[in-house]
Amino acid sequence: MTVALEDPGDLTTYLPSSGGHAWLRRGDGMIGIGEVARFEGGTAAEADAWWQDVCSRIEQETELPGVCGTGPIAFASFAFDPEHTAQRSIVVVPRVVIGRRKGVSWLTTIAAQLGPTPSAPVAQPAPGPTAGARVVSSSLDAPAWRGIVEEAVDRISRGLLDKVVLARAVHLNASAPLEVRSLVSELARSYPSCWTYYADGLVGASPEMLIRREGGLATSRVLAGTIRRNGGEELDLKLAHALARSGKNLIEHELAVASVARALEPFCSGMNVPDAPYVLELPNVLHLASDVTAVAHPDVSVLRLAGELHPSAAVCGTPTPLARATIAELEHLDRGRYSGPVGWLDSAGDGEFAIALRCGLIDPNDPERITVYAGCGIVAESDPAEEFAETEAKLLPMLEALGVDLSEH
Repeated sequence: MTVALEDPGDLTTYLPSSGGHAWLRRGDGMIGIGEVARFEGGTAAEADAWWQDVCSRIEQETELPGVCGTGPIAFASFAFDPEHTAQRSIVVVPRVVIGRRKGVSWLTTIAAQLGPTPSAPVAQPAPGPTAGARVVSSSLDAPAWRGIVEEAVDRISRGLLDKVVLARAVHLNASAPLEVRSLVSELARSYPSCWTYYADGLVGASPEMLIRREGGLATSRVLAGTIRRNGGEELDLKLAHALARSGKNLIEHELAVASVARALEPFCSGMNVPDAPYVLELPNVLHLASDVTAVAHPDVSVLRLAGELHPSAAVCGTPTPLARATIAELEHLDRGRYSGPVGWLDSAGDGEFAIALRCGLIDPNDPERITVYAGCGIVAESDPAEEFAETEAKLLPMLEALGVDLSEH
């Protein structure tokens, strides 16, 4: 049952300390509470078939017909490479959803056939800041990073592949169990133009929309090519101009855009691929960005499109099989659900999936421990020191949200 609501205010105040999911941007989004069904492992296509079966068994009533995101929804988070991870992809159907989108607010509840209707969520006081966490180790220090980047550049120079995206992880301990609401609230406040998400311990604020499907229109935002901001308006403007003219970054970006267009083409029509990227400004970095749009075939859900797009050149490389094998060989890292699709979909097949970037995974066995991730695209012109600095810039959103003393980092 979906009913219209008066504006509920700050959605993060409805996120429980456990058993919740979140998807937020510029104050809009959805909070999921509880769980009525779960799918683990498997491909996006298998998850899509499971979701369609779940929807076929739910009797829907709504006061807001046709509003995207109302009715039963599923939150989902997929592994980057299921063959090289101990983590499992997940799809969760929450029992209660409170949402707001384009000025419309609603409450959706799913009740068992003979059971009571779930109670409406109650807002909790705004969370305080996260207790300061400290870095305890990393998967690759600067010398080790230089080694794998140099090896990747050598392989690219020898024509073995065109691009590979390499990542590193940083492990942190907090002085108390991490407060999910605090992390989500801080990320949503500091990075309002990003998509803030929380799904089964994975929390982050992604700038990259892998795929959105709404009313038949599919949109994918491609980010590839990055430079760290200086903080001064005049210098940042110069950096933006330099980024837009950078041969290395433009090559990286063109490869990523081409991979998205190729993946979407069999499932869409009327595709529009921009001739040149624009510069997307975030508080910590500048990105080259392109928005690819197309008309999705009616029977293809956003989840199916996400599965076909992943892994794009923006998070893997090209050619995809060689890049994925190179990542598994060189990184010495279990990415888990980092850089995999994360998002939601409704019973109409509409929804949004970002790439799980600028994120961390809370240890399910130790709530005071979290691993945060960052990566960057490597092409023939890549410099290891510059790429290491790029990963440091991309770690900032999570480190700041975790209260890390950046003067010591």
